[in-house]
Amino acid sequence: MKKDKYNKVQFSRRSFVKNIGLVSAFSLSPMVTFPSNVKTSKANIAATPYKEALTGPCASIRTPFSKDGSIDFEALRKQIDFVIDAGASAVILTYGDSLFSLLTDDEIARLTRVSAEYIKKRVMLVAATGYWWTGKTRDFAAYSVEVGADMLMVLPPDWANSCTVETLVQHYAAAGEHIPVMVVTNYLIRRPQSFALEVIKSLYERVPQVVALKDDVTGELVRKICLMTHERWALIAGGLKQNHINMLPYGVDGYFSMHVTFNPDIARKYWNAIKTGRMDDAIAIVRDYDMPLFDLLRSLEGGFDAGIHGVLEILGLGKRYRRAPYHTLTDKQMEKLNDFLKSKGYV
Repeated sequence: MKKDKYNKVQFSRRSFVKNIGLVSAFSLSPMVTFPSNVKTSKANIAATPYKEALTGPCASIRTPFSKDGSIDFEALRKQIDFVIDAGASAVILTYGDSLFSLLTDDEIARLTRVSAEYIKKRVMLVAATGYWWTGKTRDFAAYSVEVGADMLMVLPPDWANSCTVETLVQHYAAAGEHIPVMVVTNYLIRRPQSFALEVIKSLYERVPQVVALKDDVTGELVRKICLMTHERWALIAGGLKQNHINMLPYGVDGYFSMHVTFNPDIARKYWNAIKTGRMDDAIAIVRDYDMPLFDLLRSLEGGFDAGIHGVLEILGLGKRYRRAPYHTLTDKQMEKLNDFLKSKGYV
């Protein structure tokens, strides 16, 4: 991926460091079908570098830790190599999966820099913000592009519904002064649908630097967002393959794939089924792999992220550890997880 595809702007990294639902609407009946023209994007959608890079399975980085709580950068590099070799179309840092909630601002900056330097433009890298005020978000956007990120996922703070449509527009525009921007919808869950749609409509019409969106809301809201924005924006589904299926008839390019991080054959089978319009096969993969996996991960103490870090240890891609107060799986819990993975042929 060539650097000049993106609007790179130079900025001193010192200024930043210093200032530092599950969708159940789809039946799994084999009778579920889509129109024959349903593809990964609509025929009249012009290809962009962002749509191309965010088409297919995308990988989110799960910050690996050592037992003492330090960031395991060797495991990070191993994780990056694995997902790129597995065919991930983009590597994405996120506030949630990358555990920014456990990192300092300096550590977020370092994680971004190390990831960019190691990826070396092999695939697109999407950096991410914390819940930061506009000035700090602007500084981090400039820092991200300097160290080599290609896009920035912006997550605005909105405590007690403190933002307006206009302040959010200005927030995204500030980041867009330096780097292409991705919207993530999860903070809009707490808002009325009318507010969320007005934010998206305003960004689509007024902030050309916004070029992509990752959805975490699902349901009716994202279907309306797809219809409104897919002509220009690259759209990816977060979480589960069934969330991706929910968006397919309305316009979507890619999806966050957990399987691409440890069992890429499943990710390839699903994506090939989608590309060739074999929806029965795609839904069967959801039924046979995604649902059992997430049911098991959610049943573990510490939640699904504790389970994912356990999976990475079992497969030799990192360690199970997470910083306190987050729970790290015990040996007994790891045995339960390992037994499940063996039953599904993952190990």
